[in-house]
Amino acid sequence: MRFDNKVALVTGAALGIGHAIATSLASEGAAVVIADINAEVGEAAAQALRHAGARALAVACDVADRSQVVAAVAAACDHFGGVDILVNNAGLHLTGYVKPVGELGDADWHRLLDVNVLGVVNCACACRATMRERGGGVIVNISSIAGFKAENAYGISKQAVNGLTVAFARDFADDGIRVVGIAPGLVDSERAMASFDDDRKQHYVGKIQLIKRLGRMDDIANAARFLCSQDASFITGETLLVAGGAFVRP
Repeated sequence: MRFDNKVALVTGAALGIGHAIATSLASEGAAVVIADINAEVGEAAAQALRHAGARALAVACDVADRSQVVAAVAAACDHFGGVDILVNNAGLHLTGYVKPVGELGDADWHRLLDVNVLGVVNCACACRATMRERGGGVIVNISSIAGFKAENAYGISKQAVNGLTVAFARDFADDGIRVVGIAPGLVDSERAMASFDDDRKQHYVGKIQLIKRLGRMDDIANAARFLCSQDASFITGETLLVAGGAFVRP
């Protein structure tokens, strides 16, 4: 299997896209660390993976808190020997943050950037040393199609994630660490479905996408599995749109 002897730390992996990615990597042999702010749900997800025969560990972690991130990486190293793959999936989602930039309050701005932007910085920097010691690694940053439009506060936070993918790819290259991104479109995650009413979903799929079906979490997990593998060993600094052709550009 492609990820035998590899350890993957996936943030926000108790539910949704993060859980789909963690499950996909585990199915290919990776030991998986589920780092999630919701410790109880994260532990249930890890138990389900273990019952399916995978190696899995749950750690409570708010990615905005550097000390919690460092502790999560230390737990991964203690339990599995290190980290080879980091998936920066944890983030505050559309609901409440799809507002014009001047209408979001200071506290919400700080929380949005602390989680969606500095959370990526915290996790990438915390994993760098163990990846370097293990001969390199892969970091996947989960962005959003909204990051290519930047029409609101949420989109701006994801545009920053796209920039971090480029910056870390350059900074970490000499350590043998590839850094890539995935920008999902509309997919059937719990949070995305709660953010869109049926009319908006139908409009998005029918009028904006070129592929006329709702995106699935497995679509994102499959892309992540490819980017983490040796099949993508010549790819770094790029953010891949997985959005059914929505807003496709030359």
